[in-house]
Amino acid sequence: MILDCHLHVWPDHIAQAMQAQRPAGMPLRFDGTLSGLLRTMDEAGVDKGLALGVGIKASTVARTNEFIGTVPRDRLVPMGTVHPELSVDENVTSLQDNGIVGVKLHPLFQNLALDDPRVHDILAALAQERMPVVTHVGAGEDEAANQRGAPKLLRQLADALPDLTLIACHFGGYHRLDEAEDHVVGSRVTLETSWPPTMAELDPERVVAIIRRHGADRVVYGSDWPMADPAAEMAAIRALPLTQEEVDGILGDNLARLLGLTTA
Repeated sequence: MILDCHLHVWPDHIAQAMQAQRPAGMPLRFDGTLSGLLRTMDEAGVDKGLALGVGIKASTVARTNEFIGTVPRDRLVPMGTVHPELSVDENVTSLQDNGIVGVKLHPLFQNLALDDPRVHDILAALAQERMPVVTHVGAGEDEAANQRGAPKLLRQLADALPDLTLIACHFGGYHRLDEAEDHVVGSRVTLETSWPPTMAELDPERVVAIIRRHGADRVVYGSDWPMADPAAEMAAIRALPLTQEEVDGILGDNLARLLGLTTA
């Protein structure tokens, strides 16, 4: 079973606008629409994935969650959005009303910091609701945005909320891998593998060392669609000098176990 932990998707009109915006300076390799995502999954052989919604402002949380709540549940797991300018109850209610099972945080685009007490309070409530959280960690925008998602802040958050299921994108530190190795690798969080435009640009020996130090059973595959090609990212993982059991775990078994997912 192939499970992709990192799939962004937008309503068609927003996806079209995103083509011109180039998030974090990266062009979209695919169109960002729901139909485009399902087509890419079919072509790449992805059985199921996490559909990530990100509300840039508090005013967009409701409609973002409404859209993510409509994704086909046989192929996609709806991961909605929260915002620190809304109350804890408002955030949780928006997720529950749309049947959303988890959350994507994005310090780069949401102007939120992982050490914000309001974020802590929201995530504490999500932990009580057993809602997993996938978060960007590391660089990608201006320095202020980079600091909001610093690896050391992620580690502090993970230590403060031991009951929260927390998945750290980009091996725990996009373009800040030294810091990720200092603060995140070896911690209790689950690491995710995406590194747009491609994980293949990383030193494979370093990647394997990170995976083995952290524990291959706590690493999950993510592509970061539509910024990266799921098929190419799976090929990059399969090219690593890992055992077949480790590869199978990263490409799907670990996430299925962590979140209780099936393809049915």
